[in-house]
Amino acid sequence: MDPNHYVIIVAGGVGKRMNSPLPKQFIKINDKPIIFHTIERFLEADSSIEFIISLHPDYIEYWEELIQHHNFKFSHKTVKGGNERFYSVKNALELVPRNAIVGIHDSVRPLVSLGTITRCFRETQTYFSAIPVEDSVNSLRYITEHRNEILDRSLVKQVQTPQYFNAQLIKESYCKEYSRKFTDDASVYEASGHDIHPVKGNPENIKITSPIDLIVARELLR
Repeated sequence: MDPNHYVIIVAGGVGKRMNSPLPKQFIKINDKPIIFHTIERFLEADSSIEFIISLHPDYIEYWEELIQHHNFKFSHKTVKGGNERFYSVKNALELVPRNAIVGIHDSVRPLVSLGTITRCFRETQTYFSAIPVEDSVNSLRYITEHRNEILDRSLVKQVQTPQYFNAQLIKESYCKEYSRKFTDDASVYEASGHDIHPVKGNPENIKITSPIDLIVARELLR
């Protein structure tokens, strides 16, 4: 693809919702940690990618042991993650040059398709950002303390990762103060006045956060 293609893998979580002593990104599927499956998808799309792995400080040594044990060799750097995802990404962005295109991806989305990856990278070259989205298949209802009403689900999209950006613009966006409203990188980028460019994702690109997600991912990764 391009020598200036960077990908940040956000792996700073400790897996509280999975009820596992091991962070979910390190749980094995087919004798391989989930994060390895995720990284392999990007390597299949573009073997020249420069990876930055953002890890919880308590698991950096574990990561080094893991890649040695599995002989999992690929070009990457590691950074310490923060208490919030915002800071994990912010720390990683410091290693990305301003003239790059950078994708930011959850380590526990191992089912991202090659089409989604290449589509996001390509569209960012034109639109400066590319965010994969999928239609909602469920009925949606907006509920407040005093009322509730149905939402038109055709106007609502489910947002995925990788979220791709012009590196200079996303680095500048992350100079803002942290807000609880920042649920993903697109929300940080948008808060700086930039437009979000949605592109088609892939429906199986689920985020593994609970035991049921793990069961689904195991089946799909067979």
